[in-house]
Amino acid sequence: MINLVQTLETCWYVSPPWGKEIPPLEVSLLEKVYVTTTKSFGYCCGVEWSAKGWSYEIVSGKDNLTVLGRELIGTGKLQLVTKEKPVFELGELVEFRFHGDGSPARIVQGIQLINDFWFYSIEWMSPAISERGDEVFTSRDSIARVTDYDLERVRL
Repeated sequence: MINLVQTLETCWYVSPPWGKEIPPLEVSLLEKVYVTTTKSFGYCCGVEWSAKGWSYEIVSGKDNLTVLGRELIGTGKLQLVTKEKPVFELGELVEFRFHGDGSPARIVQGIQLINDFWFYSIEWMSPAISERGDEVFTSRDSIARVTDYDLERVRL
């Protein structure tokens, strides 16, 4: 017998929030950037999908800024702050090792460099559906940042 709830959850987790094609990034991870709103330079240490598109985490001096792509001007120069490259890519289909009773399939929706370690943003919790089935409730806390240890590459 097919578990329809698990099938629905799997469809949710493997459907990218950005649609069919992943939108291009304005700047690359670890690229030196100019932030127009603060008139300062920094480097991109993370990117994550949001309701407004790609959201960028910028280290500028001792500050961390979260900005949209339209607030950035890329320089094309990479900052060598770590030797390690991310294990997974944005939009990559992965399996979440600690998925509980739900589907393990997830899509990488963000990558961040925190204290010299790469973290990956995935949805850890599916939305709830109203009893009548006419409303979907999502939580702002449905995104988790996990390490590459928590994820496995999907082999197709």
